[in-house]
Amino acid sequence: MRGIYSSVTDIRRKIFTEIARMAYNGDYSNIEELPYKIIPGEVATYRESIFLERAIVGERLRLAMGLPLRPIDQHAPLPTGISNSIIAEKYYEPPLINIIKFACHACPDNVVKVTDACQGCLAHPCKEVCPKDAISIVDGRSVIDQEKCIKCGLCIKNCPYGAIMKMERPCAKACGMDAIRTDENGHADIDYDKCVSCGMCLVNCPFGAISDKGQIFQLITAMKQGYKVYAAVAPAFVGQLGPKVTPEKLKGAMKALGFEDTVEVAIGADLCTVEEAEDFLSKVPKEQPFMGTSCCPAWSVMAKKLFPEFKPYISMALTPMVLTARMIKKDHPDCKVVFVGPCAAKKLEASRKSVRSDVDFVLTFEEIMGMFEAKDIHFEDLTEEEELGEATADGRGFAVSGGVAQAVVNCIHKTHPDVEVKVHAEESLRNCRKMLQDAKKGVYDGYLLEGMACPGGCIAGAGTLQSIVRAKGAVNKFKASSKKKVSSESEYVERLEELVEE
Repeated sequence: MRGIYSSVTDIRRKIFTEIARMAYNGDYSNIEELPYKIIPGEVATYRESIFLERAIVGERLRLAMGLPLRPIDQHAPLPTGISNSIIAEKYYEPPLINIIKFACHACPDNVVKVTDACQGCLAHPCKEVCPKDAISIVDGRSVIDQEKCIKCGLCIKNCPYGAIMKMERPCAKACGMDAIRTDENGHADIDYDKCVSCGMCLVNCPFGAISDKGQIFQLITAMKQGYKVYAAVAPAFVGQLGPKVTPEKLKGAMKALGFEDTVEVAIGADLCTVEEAEDFLSKVPKEQPFMGTSCCPAWSVMAKKLFPEFKPYISMALTPMVLTARMIKKDHPDCKVVFVGPCAAKKLEASRKSVRSDVDFVLTFEEIMGMFEAKDIHFEDLTEEEELGEATADGRGFAVSGGVAQAVVNCIHKTHPDVEVKVHAEESLRNCRKMLQDAKKGVYDGYLLEGMACPGGCIAGAGTLQSIVRAKGAVNKFKASSKKKVSSESEYVERLEELVEE
């Protein structure tokens, strides 16, 4: 549903805006009034009760501040625990991805159903092909016995009218880890032992019942306490804030929010490219059969969870986010760094012990848009133009599926033009799982494997605002404008060694 401005999008945007406004004003005493501001009036618009709508908004406000959901069976005022979150540093209590149970529609899951389109035909092929005799004809229409049905799909395939459908819970269908299950009340539930926080359930729930935790309040608190906060902006940023915020206007726009400066993460992507190229040349196939790229945290965690024997084969290169943050902090030791990007899983990556000191906050493009609206910044009034940096086209291409692997191949060919680099790239965790299953059979020996959790790559992350097609076009156009060429020598290697040693 990316790129579609729906009522779910509208409510999420209003919540991020109100949290940012509350932080800029420095007053959180009115948080209990915000559900009434976001959902005004006396008549419900989206659900059966306006009180239910406001209760859901209340939980979303808490999550946007990094607070946990309140227990449904206990009394707890909306501001419960809020004082703990008013800090100028990362505030995070797991889990990152949360289901607001009373917002969940309890969607039917994995049910094969005959619709009203059934014509009661004479041939009734659905009944004839059913291996479990689960279909009977009642009053001339097909009826499925759910106790017998094994969901094989033969009836769906053979119905000449397309009158039989399989209903799946949208969040479960989108989850490549099969981490969404059903609780005792029929609501969606997350198996956190499987979940990798990619956020695909979040963007595919049409009832807005799933949300990740945010750090908007803590970031703005850091700004107000006098910290110099630098924004490290992911390569997928192009076009996400609308056509009026061009790459040349981004720095000025971010300064209007209170950021000290803005740096392209694509510069860190160039460094990551060099490191992964060196890893591949030195290890494949001498030490390991293949190498997987490292920049997508959800893909990396999935590979290590489901295929622990492949853990050493995922590149140990630091991600572009971490390398960029280290660059910034090397030049500005007392600053704070916020990664601004499309990804929910980056919030989890930034909370790792090995990364916590490098990346102070992670915000999505959607959350940053809330900050712009809280400050009442009109993009058409922005006149300041400044180049973002000197990233290469390859570094900027990390945002699109296949871009990471292509960057590594290009880098290898700079110094080893005769080396053949076989590449396979997949997008979505379900496809990535199949890729590793094939790798287990030796299908990809000698390959560089790129995995992206989101369909289309980072441009389709859970925190994006534009459609995948439009975002891809914007990124490719920005890539074409890059004049800097990647090198695997001189300042790249020296800079990389400095940052890795830290």
